[in-house]
This record gives sequence, C-alpha cells and structure tokens, in this order.
Amino acid sequence: MAYDRYVAVCDPLRYSVIMHRGLCTRLAIISWVSGSTNSLMQTVITFQLPMCTNKYIDHISCELLAVVRLACVDISSNEVAIMVSSIILLMTPFCLVLLSYIRIISTILKIQSTEGRKKAFHTCASHLTVVALCYGTTIFTYIQPHSGPSVLQEKLISLFYAILMPMLNPMIYSLRNKEVKGAWQKLLGKFSGFTPKLTTG
Repeated sequence: MAYDRYVAVCDPLRYSVIMHRGLCTRLAIISWVSGSTNSLMQTVITFQLPMCTNKYIDHISCELLAVVRLACVDISSNEVAIMVSSIILLMTPFCLVLLSYIRIISTILKIQSTEGRKKAFHTCASHLTVVALCYGTTIFTYIQPHSGPSVLQEKLISLFYAILMPMLNPMIYSLRNKEVKGAWQKLLGKFSGFTPKLTTG
C-alpha cells in the first residue's frame, strides 16, 4: 500500500505501468510467504519446549509469548528470538513505509495548488492511520525488553489489534467516501442530540 501510494503521488503518469498485476502479485506473495515462514518456525520451536502441567494460557488468545511462558525451562533465548524476528519482519517494512511517506510528503509540499495538496494528503491519510495503529500496537507487544508490558497490557493490546483493528479498517478507508461521511455525520448528530433544522421554501 505504501509503495502504491508512493507511485500514485510521486509518479502518477506511470502508475498503471509500474503497478501492474505481476508486481502486485509478487508483493503479496512476499508478504504471505515471509509471514507464514516466520509463524511456522516460531510454532515448531515453541512446541519443542517442555511444557509444565499447568496448561492455562493467561491471555485472550494463543499468543506466541503467552504459550512460550508455559514452558518449564528458561525461555530467555526464545524471547530474544521472537524479538529479533519481530525486528526483521516489523521494522524492515515499517522503515520502508516511513521512507516512502517521507518521499510522498516532500512531493506533496512541492505541489503549487492548495486543492492538489489537500487531495494528495487525503489519498494517503487512511493508509497512514492504519499503518500507525497496526505497527504501533505490534511493535509495542513484540519489540520490548524482558521487563516489557504487563500481561494485562498485552491482553489489551492484543484485543485492540486482533478485534478492533479489523473493525476500524473498513471504517477508516471508507471515510473518503462522501456517502459514508454523510451517514457518520447524521449518526453523530443523533447521539449528540443535535437535530438539523430543515428550511422550507
């Protein structure tokens, strides 16, 4: 998405040539394969650990860190491995997203017309919001020192990105739609007790 927005803003005339179906397919495959490979490796390593008799997972889901903590051995090496893989798989795309948006913003600021700048910012705002929420919560969860967040904090963060984020995604992206904006304004008006006055001719 970041590369798509980068091409759309920085090189709009060549957008259809650059963002062809083959490139989109390759980008999607790279994302799926890297994520699936990491998950498979972490799962295999985790289930080789000797587990204690207590099988109660103190979490809202079978989160990797929560399952690893059930082991009866020192798990510091596992925690380091999880953190390193998270740095590679989270920070690498996150840095690429930041670089693309730095280029995008520098290009937008060169646009002479105010309307053109506004339109370009609106094109990227929804994706940037989702990126900030998604990466922010996952980085806070996985890229932490040993004395990181408490179990309760981890539960709340997991609840946010596992349940609330998928619910917020379509809402954030659809706010660019005029009909959706109008519906939200009406809904918020009802909750605030505001009744719009209708003028008669």
